[in-house]
Amino acid sequence: MNTVLFSILSFLVALSVLVAVHEFGHFWVARKLGIKVLRFSIGFGKPIWSRCSGKDNTEFAVASIPLGGYVKMLDEREGDVDASEVHRAFNRQSLATRFAVVLAGPMANLIFAVLIYWFMYMVGIPGLKPVVGEVTPGLAAELSGFQSGDEIINIEGRDTPTWKSVIITLLRQIVMDNRKINVTLKVGDEQTRTVQLDLTAYEISIGRANLLKEIGFEPYSPRLKALIGMLEPEGAAEKAGFQVGDEVVSANGKPIKDWADWVDYVRANPGQLIEVSVNRKGKRVELDLTPKKMEANGQVYGRIGAGVHISDEVRESRRSMHQYSAMPALWNGIVRTWDISTLTLKMFWKMLIGKASLENISGPITIAEYAGQSASIGWMPFFAFLALVSISLGVINLVPIPLLDGGHLMYYIVEFFKGSPVSENAEIIGQKIGIILLVGLMMLAFYNDLVRLFTS
Repeated sequence: MNTVLFSILSFLVALSVLVAVHEFGHFWVARKLGIKVLRFSIGFGKPIWSRCSGKDNTEFAVASIPLGGYVKMLDEREGDVDASEVHRAFNRQSLATRFAVVLAGPMANLIFAVLIYWFMYMVGIPGLKPVVGEVTPGLAAELSGFQSGDEIINIEGRDTPTWKSVIITLLRQIVMDNRKINVTLKVGDEQTRTVQLDLTAYEISIGRANLLKEIGFEPYSPRLKALIGMLEPEGAAEKAGFQVGDEVVSANGKPIKDWADWVDYVRANPGQLIEVSVNRKGKRVELDLTPKKMEANGQVYGRIGAGVHISDEVRESRRSMHQYSAMPALWNGIVRTWDISTLTLKMFWKMLIGKASLENISGPITIAEYAGQSASIGWMPFFAFLALVSISLGVINLVPIPLLDGGHLMYYIVEFFKGSPVSENAEIIGQKIGIILLVGLMMLAFYNDLVRLFTS
């Protein structure tokens, strides 16, 4: 299937699921508290499918514009209400009931993320062991006592069996302004030691790609033979005649020591003809290869569409599994959701006060790309993507901006202290402010998407 089409379909599936979860939260709590629900819609605009069911003959619909959804409740502000049903109108409910119904949407997204992580932790989340590779002299990691070959097993009381868990935990500590981080390292099979990673003298940018490098170390990578393990269809390597199992011996007469050496050579020669010698089943074969010219972040590099062969022995030695039994898995799902939620809020605050780049905001194009990439890899990465976006949707909806759930909750808090509802005029002004803020945020997200799209 076309990559763009697959990304769009994956994005629409993910969005539909998350919107359905969000709106179901509003729907379920409203029904439980006695409010009449008129319509439950996935998408906006004209319905392309609808069905009425239940004691209230609620209309369940899928609409033509699949970019959101809503739950329409009985409300005197939106039309005449029969006197026999006035007590079931949303606007007639107590403050606590209205608050609970509005809060239920974001909470449903957070609970959904907990359930996804719970399931993933019970099945087991695969990853790479967080073994430290090269340590940069003079930077924080070396000064704090990190050494090549150390395995990071715990950060501030959180187990870190994979690199992903290391990065998430480090990010959270840095975003929460903890600049002296306790890290437990394992040396060999048994011996452990705890060091304090002191980042007080460093300005660490909050970007996952550069985080470890700025701290001063890289993940360990075993030395692998320059052995071709996979070829992309129509890639430069396949077109040049490479075959799976070929071992690269030399390039333009320069001996190739290992896979890292080969990757460096290819990246350094974009669009240049390379005379490559390979060992193919004991025979020397000469090939002419021209790496495809690529550009990212202002840098031009070569790419040939080939991957390294990794033996089962090496793969198993680096593999790690983040797995728990049922109750510990549930607790870790709650902790993971809490960590990402607080990280999202703190990042949002730092962007507002100018301490984090607005480039971190992503729009639908980037999200669609991530959806397609995760779905193409497998169901586990796609579930992780769903959980992450569900948390973002839940947290962002709690931000006190009019038009969002958080804006309504803000009005209810004012009502609680004021003793009466916010005036209609104040709500109208709030809606105008909310529209300006949300349109501005959407434009920024689209701009960031386009910049990423045309510079990658």
